[in-house]
Amino acid sequence: MIRVCVAGVTGWVGQPLAAAIEAADDLDLVAAVARSARGEPLGRLTISGSVEEALAVPSDVFVDYTSAVAVKDNVLAAVRAGRHAVIGSSGLTDDAVREIDEAARSAKVGVLAIGNFAITAALLQRFALEAAQHLSSWEIIDSAYAGKMDAPSGMARELAARLTEVRSPDVEVPVEKTVGDVTARGATVNQSRIHSIRLPGYTIGLEIRFGRQDERLTLSYDGGPGATPYVEGTLLAIRRVREFIGVTRGMDRLL
Repeated sequence: MIRVCVAGVTGWVGQPLAAAIEAADDLDLVAAVARSARGEPLGRLTISGSVEEALAVPSDVFVDYTSAVAVKDNVLAAVRAGRHAVIGSSGLTDDAVREIDEAARSAKVGVLAIGNFAITAALLQRFALEAAQHLSSWEIIDSAYAGKMDAPSGMARELAARLTEVRSPDVEVPVEKTVGDVTARGATVNQSRIHSIRLPGYTIGLEIRFGRQDERLTLSYDGGPGATPYVEGTLLAIRRVREFIGVTRGMDRLL
């Protein structure tokens, strides 16, 4: 049995994830964290109000579905306590990922930092990496619900980081030579241009547009309002994370 601690257990993904863990034959939910529900029952458990409190319970894998503000400190605490970690929260910067990677390698534990656990999002990333081998110019559009505070999304950051493994994009006019407002050209993240949209009516989405003379290719992912795709992917990550040491990014690496 893999003993699991879930932080953000009352959230959009955390709640159905906890139920799925409880229903699995090979997983055991041994601790749960939600500051707003501290002391409340969750099946046979009592919800902890802090990660530190939950980590006092022996576990194998720590799962974070909290917030962009809390995720880094939560995961560092878990890693330093010797737990493998699965990160579902968005908002980690590249510097934060490097810090977590160093801590995880020191503790000899694995961390799966996945921008999106849906199989369709993983396929977009895999196809984009394949396309980048043949198409040298691209830009990324990151869309999400109006209340999402972090930008770009973890999914967009991860895609940009993975693309650097293939090549740097060609830019005909250097961004700093833009005439007008240079911020209209989006943000540079791992050498890719990312444009973040936050609007009512959206859930989560990602688009990458490739272009070359006389042709173009667009890959697009749109997530719906249900959490089922993310739960299935997170369960796979929980089962696989102990195979790794340090931070691994990209759901496609688990497929």
